[in-house]
Amino acid sequence: MALIPVTILTGFLGSGKTTLLKHILTEEHGKKIAVIENEFGEENIDNDILVQDNQENIVQMSNGCICCTIRGDLVEALNELWEQRKDKKISFDRVVIETTGVANPGPVAQTFFMDDDVADHYVLDAVVTLVDAKHGQQQLNEHEEAQRQVGFADQIFITKTDLVTPAEVDALRNRLMHMNPRAPIAGISKGVVPLNAVLDLKGFNLNAKLDIDPHFLVQDDHDHANCGHDHEHDHDHSHDHHHHGHAGHTDRIQSFVFRSDKPFDHKKLEDFLGGILEVFGEKMLRYKGVLYVKGSARKVVFQGVHQMMGSDLAGPWGAEPKQTRMVFIGIDLPKDTLLAGLEGCLV
Repeated sequence: MALIPVTILTGFLGSGKTTLLKHILTEEHGKKIAVIENEFGEENIDNDILVQDNQENIVQMSNGCICCTIRGDLVEALNELWEQRKDKKISFDRVVIETTGVANPGPVAQTFFMDDDVADHYVLDAVVTLVDAKHGQQQLNEHEEAQRQVGFADQIFITKTDLVTPAEVDALRNRLMHMNPRAPIAGISKGVVPLNAVLDLKGFNLNAKLDIDPHFLVQDDHDHANCGHDHEHDHDHSHDHHHHGHAGHTDRIQSFVFRSDKPFDHKKLEDFLGGILEVFGEKMLRYKGVLYVKGSARKVVFQGVHQMMGSDLAGPWGAEPKQTRMVFIGIDLPKDTLLAGLEGCLV
């Protein structure tokens, strides 16, 4: 039986999650979606939509969608939805989970790898993060949770772009891109994203397609040329923690890319990655890569969330040059140590 894809919708307070959820629950889009809304949400879906008896936490909408309000545990909510679906009491093909505005999406994402019941029925599709164009910069400066939401994202939407200047949107986009070069970023105003831009993104699929924002790579290469191995935008790292206001802010969440045309020694790499996950696992939000490994005619793809890493063989190397590309997104990661360690695992 096919697993049910799940989208985690995250974003700081006022970023527009409720608008998007309302759209899912009420518009005639023809999809059967179960929305799990976290009760601790600051701005709950309006009660006029959810006119309901307090005892009932699963409500059927007129457009065929379902809203499930969590008062307890996410795992229980998912299992309850599954049971009701199995008993043909409700029908849905996918799930969208809204995290509260101040939540770190990491533990929610981990649920899909750690809980056997959940993993038997559901598959995590993607983390979608909304960032408010007007208040986003300030929220990123003041709240690490807002930064984590960006670091975890497979897709980022900048909302309320109509309330700020294009230059402000560009500055925010640039900042987000440095924190997370693997998530596409799109601006939206007055509300609603087309659902096909939110669903079926396959962000957690182990496949050989490693998306890194091309602008980020251009920036990256240019930086390498200028200053040896270090990135220009990291230079003010040590003395910039106190005055976040100006344009050169350094976010605690940063990303870096490792590339090499030389193959990895499989055993060395495995030991090294195992070691860094043990030490830095909590600080590693998302990491992903296509690896060129000695002795394998096929690409090896790997990715992970915190300490949970998976790898798989993908298709054979074709005409393209064999090259490893890895991207790491994390909090205060010792970039130079990690890059040097990865270099040390090459054949």
